[in-house]
Amino acid sequence: MSEQIESVETFRLRAREWIKANLGPIQPFDLTQDCADDEEELVAVARDRALQRKLYDGGFAGLCFPKELGGQGLTPEHNRAFNEELAGHEYPSRFTVPTFTPCAAVIMEFGTPEQKLAHIPAILKGEEFWAQMLSEPGGGSDVAGATTSAVRDPATGDWILNGAKVWTSRAWWHDWGIVLARTNWNVPKHQGLTVFLMPLQQAGVEIRRIERLNGETEACEEFMTDVRIPDSDRVGEIDGGWTVGQRWMFHERMGHNSPYVTQPVGLSHGRTEATPVAIARQAGRIDDPAAQELIGESRALGLVASELQRRLASGAAAGKGNTDMSSVARLFRGMANVRQRTIAFDLAGAGAAGWTEEESDGVGVQGMEFLMRQVSCIGGGTTEISRNVIAERVLGMPREASGDKGVAFRDVPRGPKRS
Repeated sequence: MSEQIESVETFRLRAREWIKANLGPIQPFDLTQDCADDEEELVAVARDRALQRKLYDGGFAGLCFPKELGGQGLTPEHNRAFNEELAGHEYPSRFTVPTFTPCAAVIMEFGTPEQKLAHIPAILKGEEFWAQMLSEPGGGSDVAGATTSAVRDPATGDWILNGAKVWTSRAWWHDWGIVLARTNWNVPKHQGLTVFLMPLQQAGVEIRRIERLNGETEACEEFMTDVRIPDSDRVGEIDGGWTVGQRWMFHERMGHNSPYVTQPVGLSHGRTEATPVAIARQAGRIDDPAAQELIGESRALGLVASELQRRLASGAAAGKGNTDMSSVARLFRGMANVRQRTIAFDLAGAGAAGWTEEESDGVGVQGMEFLMRQVSCIGGGTTEISRNVIAERVLGMPREASGDKGVAFRDVPRGPKRS
């Protein structure tokens, strides 16, 4: 006889009592994950590990993960209820993306029983942070064009990894990474890829920080030199990495709306906490009809994005609809974020022309936010790729012409031709 699942409303009341008794108010670095320096960030990382462990000990970690792996075996509706009750409270924000999704989601879908037992309980207990390693310095948005190579050692069966990955968020303190590598150069690019699990803090892995326009250094670049990976840490079939990769990118597009993620409902991950209303008020434009119209537009975009993500997440969890519809949400989220930052900049007016290092919200910082607005269309898979996915896999339009179709990857030109 199957075990009866606790009703969502009963679970909600139990979660509400536990949250109020065990979790404090939400912290600024839950909203932005920005810290003053590396020392403060490591303190925040340790705090998130402790919070994740608290959730685990309280029976609220991994609500949609199987019980045999340390989860609760509940439904996306239970997870939604918990996230609604979590509003206003602290939570282990650094575990959401990419640890729970796409990384844990990929392990759940493609990992061996041994891999799941080794890593899912450790993630749920707060013992392992995971990074996703897809992008490469010379690859742009062409994920399948990966040149990081993995060569099999015939003597041991291990794989020797060499190459570079880039734009890996906060890799300098993460524990593990999921890596897409080239294992066969004699077949078309999509057919010669394999996915591996790799400890990040080891000899042969050099991690460098990347400084962005706004001074952030959360993104990293990794250089792998003769890194040895046992075959037991291979995910999926040899040369079958694109099958894994497609689902990997689906889970990436789901982002914070994945049923695997614990996060307060309605939480914004913008760098600034200032709302359009607060910006307009500070700029002296709160009674300006044009400003009010912009405020309404920004609010409408936020509501549509939230409801679109919720609808698509519910459909995916129930196995309904085209899973590539997640690209619709990805595209809308990126474009809406650009527009919202533009609205904030417009509301701020001339005061946004300059800002100080001390500013974290309000009028002045909107200039920096405006300069960084396109990040939302690049990070987490570009909106250009989402447009292609929507056209080809959702609308059924013809595939975009490609010069490397059916060509062995080693014969595909890379870089400018030399005379």
